[in-house]
Amino acid sequence: MEVPDNTKNTGQETVFDSLEGLRSKKTARRLNQIARVKANGVGHHISLPQLVVSGDQSVGKSSVLEGITGIPFPRQDGLCTKFATEIILQHSVEMTRITAIIIPNKFRSHADRERLEAYRQVLSDLSELANVIAEAGTLMQLRSQGVDQGSMFAEDVLRIEYIGDTQLHLTVVDLPGIIESPTDDQTEEDVQLVSRLVDSYLESPRTIILAVVQGSNDIANQGIVRRARKFDPDGQRTVGIITKPDLVNQGTEARIARLAKNEDTTKLKLGYFLLKNPTPIELEAGISLSMRSQKELDFFSSSPWKEYHLDPNRLGVYALREFLQDLLSRHTEKELPKLRNEIKVLLEITEAELANLGEERPTLISKRTFLTRRSMEFHRLTQAALDGNYDESHSDKDDYSMRLRAEVHRLNGEFAAYMRDMGQKRKLTSSRDESDSQSESDSPLYDGPVLVNQQELDAWVKKAYTRTRGLELPGNYNYALLSKLFHEQSSRWPKIAHNHVTELFQLITNFVEKVIGLVIDEDDMRREIQVLLVGKLDIAMHCGNEELQKLLVDERRQPITYNHYYTDNIQSARNAKMEKAVEKAMEGAIAAASDKMYYVCNSKPELDNLIGSLQTRMIVNMDDQACAESLSGLNAYYKVAMKTFVDNVCRQVVERHLLSTLPGIFDPTTVINFSDEEILRIASEPEKQKHRRTSLLALAKGLRDSLKDLRN
Repeated sequence: MEVPDNTKNTGQETVFDSLEGLRSKKTARRLNQIARVKANGVGHHISLPQLVVSGDQSVGKSSVLEGITGIPFPRQDGLCTKFATEIILQHSVEMTRITAIIIPNKFRSHADRERLEAYRQVLSDLSELANVIAEAGTLMQLRSQGVDQGSMFAEDVLRIEYIGDTQLHLTVVDLPGIIESPTDDQTEEDVQLVSRLVDSYLESPRTIILAVVQGSNDIANQGIVRRARKFDPDGQRTVGIITKPDLVNQGTEARIARLAKNEDTTKLKLGYFLLKNPTPIELEAGISLSMRSQKELDFFSSSPWKEYHLDPNRLGVYALREFLQDLLSRHTEKELPKLRNEIKVLLEITEAELANLGEERPTLISKRTFLTRRSMEFHRLTQAALDGNYDESHSDKDDYSMRLRAEVHRLNGEFAAYMRDMGQKRKLTSSRDESDSQSESDSPLYDGPVLVNQQELDAWVKKAYTRTRGLELPGNYNYALLSKLFHEQSSRWPKIAHNHVTELFQLITNFVEKVIGLVIDEDDMRREIQVLLVGKLDIAMHCGNEELQKLLVDERRQPITYNHYYTDNIQSARNAKMEKAVEKAMEGAIAAASDKMYYVCNSKPELDNLIGSLQTRMIVNMDDQACAESLSGLNAYYKVAMKTFVDNVCRQVVERHLLSTLPGIFDPTTVINFSDEEILRIASEPEKQKHRRTSLLALAKGLRDSLKDLRN
């Protein structure tokens, strides 16, 4: 059996001659498309097709990878792969460039990230790869790589980008060997780190897993087979590779042959390939790739292997390359629709994030314009909420705090109802027990009105009457009595009104905070504007409290009103009292009649007799009369004054100072009055956001270009 001659016309074998087997026209076209996607910068965000060699330590993974790609991965006794090495091949006939960089893992400190990201090495050819890998290990501060402490392995990635006449676009990855259990040199942390690293590559649906197992070891105990089944349960992308058949014990070749034929208990859907890696002597002599393939096939053509009638298409690295060509083509073709969809979804997400960032504003004018637009939106939303125009753009059906006018009506209504029912200092109740439990309770712990019955209310008025008497005649009361009664009865108004205004102010503050959150996405700018608006709201609250204090001072003055409801209420109270007195007197007069029956007065003597009887029963104590009149006056005036006070608080305090000025606290006029320094402080983009926009713009362009590249 012979392998095809893969040498060029110059008669000299090149590193990439071994890739010839992976170059079908269709595969090349698809992989070129994938490469253009990677060149667009999308590969960092979406997984792309790649070959990953994985297996236990010292099973010959690097040698297998070199046999497939022709890339000279370092391999020697006692040396193991300590971090992932990605080699990205990009075909170009215009230039040749080999660059090595380190991609730090996300758990690195900021200082370590800067140090590792600063590494950039230009290689003259791939023969320098071993030196680059050693340098990378030293920079990663791996144990036995210049330091005595730390981990032996790293989750950082060494990436080699090869741009040249490769005839192929492909990513191949060499991973550290899987560690099943800790040893003297490898800790439990090393075991877990390598496990995470290997899994992160194998779990990608676009990774072709080359599961390398050593023939001389028990296949069932080699973890790569279990991991491959976990991440590729359908077996669509896992290829088994058996190495070191020359090292198996004599007489065990039959077991290896069964495994190679996929007839053993450990089966793979895509089967196994049997490879013989070069010996240390052959490596020292610098064996060529074509000689390696020929020696490999000669080995399997000799006894005892030839007696097992192994499938020649499953023997040697050349057959493996031929198989991978077809597998890579089918796998890439299968993943392309998914790749397109992922790119579309990521593009939508990227464009949405760009929209949230808003327009770029590099100049002072653009910054002021941006703030002006934001202030116009704030003014629009605030004015709409004040007018009661609620649209879905700023009104959550479950968040009624955004329905400002509706909430103001609700709180004002509750304030008016509370003032009407519970605003007075003393509240008349018909329940004796209830009044007894709270009668004349002036305790500061009791926040409601004092519940009193009629007798207690009359006693309170009588006490005030005796303390305010002046030169007036008996049966009359002076202006001081009504003033004292009203001032004491309305003594709860200040606290109730202050509580109402404070609750409304909190509602308005929360509303403003939510509107600012809607119109400004940037945290720093939002905080600056909130500080500004909180100051303006505090000024409005201060003015509102001053207005409220003026209203309260007015209520402490001498009662005065020209509201006809006052006189109507007085007259109604007097009429009711008179009717009650007459009714009571009539009942008494009739009861005193000789026949104890109601009768009709048909003569003047009878009428005089009835009137005389009534007069004897309607004799009133003059002081009681004055107290009754003053209580009627208090009740009449209190109703009028209370309604006026409620309206004044709602109109002059809430509307005038808290609500009417609200749309103007952040409007275009506000922005116009900002100094240039204020504009720069408030509206300048954070550096992090600038960098984010730049990267998002680049990503969006790369995604759009990638969709174009993947159309065919």
